[in-house]
Amino acid sequence: MCCELSCVSESHIYSYNFFSTVNNREYPQIVSELVNRGEEFVVATVVRVSGSSIGKPGFKEVISSDGKIIYGTLGGACPDSAIIERAMDALKKGDAKTIKVFLEDAKDTILGMSKGSDDEIHVETNCGGVMDIFLEPFKRNERLVIIGQGGRDEIEDSLVSLGKSIGMDVIVIDPNPMLNSKPDEVVDPLNAPIADFNFNDEDFVVVLTKGSKDVQVIEAVSRHKVRYIGLLASKKRIREDFEALESKGISKEFLKSIHAPIGLDIGAVTPQEISLSIVSEIVAERRKGKKE
Repeated sequence: MCCELSCVSESHIYSYNFFSTVNNREYPQIVSELVNRGEEFVVATVVRVSGSSIGKPGFKEVISSDGKIIYGTLGGACPDSAIIERAMDALKKGDAKTIKVFLEDAKDTILGMSKGSDDEIHVETNCGGVMDIFLEPFKRNERLVIIGQGGRDEIEDSLVSLGKSIGMDVIVIDPNPMLNSKPDEVVDPLNAPIADFNFNDEDFVVVLTKGSKDVQVIEAVSRHKVRYIGLLASKKRIREDFEALESKGISKEFLKSIHAPIGLDIGAVTPQEISLSIVSEIVAERRKGKKE
């Protein structure tokens, strides 16, 4: 029988501190390190207990994006696999949720009373209590990565402002950006080659190299999985770029994923309007699958 010796009665729940992580100084340090490294994770916290339980309010676990418990405990190992499964679902959707863990009497399990659902977990113990567990996903912030060619570019400048206005972290990769707007980070590709840049699957990449470095930049990005990539170019140059990329072995599947010409067709003419069309397309991509 799982967790047979781990139950704590409700009346004595605040007198057991050997598993408590509420005041542990390691917890905020670990969370801070994960956030600073841009890693995704879930914090599972016991928020309510009724009856006898293997955990108590305040118990925490930090669960990594690959489903490993890297800190803490909820009181016992029995429900962990099921909790991790729900935690990974919460991380994928980006939505916090509360689940109930029913610590079943063995006879209830034998009688077939433990069914469970997406928001319920039934575990065979001799406790008989219920734990409410809050799952809080921490997803890395989406990044708008703008790759420019150097010098004054009003589209690049406007994109920085618009990207920040919709809550994205804005990174400019440009050898000599002349910006009025302030991005979150500027990377000089002469000192840190684009091929070495750490793109991730939540990145929205806008290529504004205007022919000079298109092929080199897109080839570098193709080695990574990104959420979106768009190229500002004429139809003639897009055709030439794609032919060059295909000759370098870039897959047709990746080339089809490139938004080129970039931006929604809103009849944009000015740099500011072109930037708006690009950000509008990015917003549409962000919201895919999230419409109610």
